[in-house]
Amino acid sequence: MAETPISRRRGALSIADDTVPLSGGDVPCYDDAQAIPTRGMSRRRLVAGLAATLFVPLIPTAARAATLLAVRLWPAPDYTRVTLELDTELKTEHFVLANPHRLVVDIEGVGMNATLRELVSKVRPDDPFISALRAGQNRPNVVRLVMDLKQETAPQVFTLKPVGDYHHRLVLDLYPKIERDPLLALADKETDDPMARILKNIGKDPDGDGMKVPGSDGVRVPGDDGIQAPGTGGGASGNAMANAPGGMGDGGSGRSGSAMANGPVVNPPQAADNMPTATLPSRSQGGRNTRPYSPNVSRMITVALDPGHGGEDPGAVGAGGTREKDVVLKIARMLKARIDQQPNMRAMLTRDGDFFVPLHVRVEKARRVQADLFVSVHADAWIKPDARGSSVFALSEGGASSSAARWLANKENSADLIGGINIGTQDKQIARVLLDLSTTAQINDSLKLGSAVLDELSNINKLHKAKVEQAGFAVLKAPDIPSILIETAFISNPEEEKRLKDGDYQDTMATAIMQGIQRYFAKNPPLAKNKLT
Repeated sequence: MAETPISRRRGALSIADDTVPLSGGDVPCYDDAQAIPTRGMSRRRLVAGLAATLFVPLIPTAARAATLLAVRLWPAPDYTRVTLELDTELKTEHFVLANPHRLVVDIEGVGMNATLRELVSKVRPDDPFISALRAGQNRPNVVRLVMDLKQETAPQVFTLKPVGDYHHRLVLDLYPKIERDPLLALADKETDDPMARILKNIGKDPDGDGMKVPGSDGVRVPGDDGIQAPGTGGGASGNAMANAPGGMGDGGSGRSGSAMANGPVVNPPQAADNMPTATLPSRSQGGRNTRPYSPNVSRMITVALDPGHGGEDPGAVGAGGTREKDVVLKIARMLKARIDQQPNMRAMLTRDGDFFVPLHVRVEKARRVQADLFVSVHADAWIKPDARGSSVFALSEGGASSSAARWLANKENSADLIGGINIGTQDKQIARVLLDLSTTAQINDSLKLGSAVLDELSNINKLHKAKVEQAGFAVLKAPDIPSILIETAFISNPEEEKRLKDGDYQDTMATAIMQGIQRYFAKNPPLAKNKLT
């Protein structure tokens, strides 16, 4: 939308060759209404005039200015979100300008105040999209925001009705005009990390003679003393699971769905003695001897890790103020580091920062990188503080396996309402796929994965439920990816909240989940893909 030419005048803000006025120039002033003369007025006119004054209070007056309650800015690699929270709904108009790129937003019914000026100072130098932000009174009862952008964007401007602890919200989302291919981005991250390449090659020898790391029985990962480098000793031998059943194992179907339907089934190779194996120290398991699992695979495995909530959506909040979104992001990052250190394995995060990701986008991200597994990490909450323990959930084709599972699914599915989603931009085809194409095979594989992870969690924490629960979680509805949701512990339980805040316990939790994933693949090798990734 082209900007209407505006003459240079008092209050205008010049940007390059364009003029984007923050203030509206001269504003006409209106004198107070003159008194109604009564001398010489007929009785009929006097009565009519007095009658008219009785209805003056019924004439609408100018609407009061909305109160700006809070401003928030959430920069992230995917998109940057600007949120204005107000006590009433507002009308807005926006347009974009080029050379340089800018977004201009006019907000009706609000005046400049200290809270709005605070937004200007919230722009961070590392914001991928916004370089500067200004605000000013454009005309009476209209504030204009001008955002200088670092790149061409596809902005989304929408409002959200009150929900939870939030009042009315005006949301400005800045997405890149051209989105980068997530699979290429994932590959580039691996290439950019020399330490990851070194760790993946430890214990490998292109001549097949094996490789001994000189001067050490085990190489520690810098800054992560909870893990030994693969293939460097400690624990059982690398072929502990070499005799696991071939094919799909336990009668399973492996990867399911249309994305893999035409791929040939490849029998996994038997594990060699020098096959790299992650060895996790016993201290992470409370003194329990750790048994390594060797996933017998001949191609790259991609695991999508989904830290729940984020940004506007804090998730559950403990009595001590611990936010679910912060805890699960830390655990997911630790888990990603462990997966990336394994041969032929890599992980991607649906969010790697404090920003909101809609539920269907989380699933879409996993599918676009052709993930073999989807693991959503959460921290549970209940109305009573004595509830405790870890749980694992899978999708249900029918009803929920329990009323508690149904309640939790409804709570997690409401994340889009709290986090804030622009409903008008949802892809109807994606929504239909998520709702209709979940298959029995996917659910069966999800239950196997969930059981393997749940068994490992039982070694570090009490289980809230002894088996994998099922319900209609929207985030688990990828039709071709085995998917589970892990409730690590109850953040509403003061004791478990304290543990969830502890870095060592987060490390222990990530270790247990990693072992569950390895255990699943040891019995259920993935199918070959039609193309290399």
